[in-house]
Amino acid sequence: MAMITDANVYFTDGCGRCARFGTPDCSTKLWHDGLLALRKLCLEAGLVETAKWGHPCYMHAGRNIALFGAFRGDYRLTFFNAALLKDPEGLLKPAGPNAQVSGTLFLTDNGQVETLAPTISAYLREAMDYAEAGTLPPKIVTELEMPEELVEALDSDPELAEAFHELTPGRQKSYIYNLNSAKKSETRVSRIAGFRDKIIAGKGALDR
Repeated sequence: MAMITDANVYFTDGCGRCARFGTPDCSTKLWHDGLLALRKLCLEAGLVETAKWGHPCYMHAGRNIALFGAFRGDYRLTFFNAALLKDPEGLLKPAGPNAQVSGTLFLTDNGQVETLAPTISAYLREAMDYAEAGTLPPKIVTELEMPEELVEALDSDPELAEAFHELTPGRQKSYIYNLNSAKKSETRVSRIAGFRDKIIAGKGALDR
């Protein structure tokens, strides 16, 4: 199934990333009014609406500013370069357990956008100002602890070691995150064996 390339389709049928696309069960149907309210704020702010990664994405001064998402339990407004935002209201949260920056506004009621409209608009304006100025957040460098099982596997398998070290830092991290999430050593060993072909192929843990 192909992801959408027209933002208008998102508000009628969804993102195109799963089998619920174009059905009444699509998550966008649950949050239709809230998503439209977010869209209205973004357009009123002067942002340019596009579709990226199957979701409405809003741009300004050549930079991505914010992205929409709809899930079963919530809908979200995620800011790019969120480390720059002051967030005086403390509304922004990390998008997931591995996120290093709090840049996502989680909404669980279709009426929340109207309540938070002045604050959301202020955050959008702040992000747009940074885009106009060309300001970027400082790069966050994190050292991930490589699990012992992976170290041992790389030491004993030169082909695997060469392929792993040729991966992009992001793909390397995807494997380290995945392996570190396993509580048992035998689970990590089993995962490494299952990942070998993907690593050799130059893929990340989440790549198909």
